[in-house]
Amino acid sequence: MRVVSLVPSLTEAVAVTAPGLLVGATDWCTHPAGLRAARVRGTKNPDVPGILTLRPDLVVANEEENREPDLAALREAGTEVLVTTVRTLEEAFAELDRLLTGACGLPRPRWLDEAEAAWAALPPLAPRRAVVPVWRRPWMVLGRDTFAGDLLARLGVTNVYADHAERYPRVPLDELNAAGADLVVLPDEPYRFTAADGPEAFPALPAALVDGRFLTWYGPSLVRAPAALRAALR
Repeated sequence: MRVVSLVPSLTEAVAVTAPGLLVGATDWCTHPAGLRAARVRGTKNPDVPGILTLRPDLVVANEEENREPDLAALREAGTEVLVTTVRTLEEAFAELDRLLTGACGLPRPRWLDEAEAAWAALPPLAPRRAVVPVWRRPWMVLGRDTFAGDLLARLGVTNVYADHAERYPRVPLDELNAAGADLVVLPDEPYRFTAADGPEAFPALPAALVDGRFLTWYGPSLVRAPAALRAALR
């Protein structure tokens, strides 16, 4: 089988489980290290003709990360496209199983069982309320119905904007600082927040710098994510 993945998380999932299947991936697909697959540009601007030249049996996409016109073009050319929807941890586990055992016909990987066990055994931290920026200039934060927000909730961290009408609302910095949070959570992707870029904007709040891959990726990283996030959020 020949698979092209347009989602970094799913690229890692396929490559770790059955490396020989993956023939194409985006420029943003950074894991696993040393990935050998043709690059097909980005998640929002994939090289559709280039993908078709790879003769994939399956293209893997995500309803949030990829654009429907690109997926429609692939379908019109006769290519099967599997589109995942992942907004909770349960959906992540279900979609990974659907992709790997269903669409790809692989045995269920051990890492998927290990990830489920790691999250099931995770003791929550003391309850806290947090703002979770994902961009600045302008400031954007996690809003309602997000995978990252679900993971944080399982760790005892409530997203202040979880009930916002938008999933990634733009909120002025002064409003973020007045939102009644106990903590600001700063991931290093999609915007690369660092100790020198981000915490200074929230002088009254403790800042937790977290690895964005553990907060937003759904794949083999879910095995280590519970412990890594818990350590960062203490």
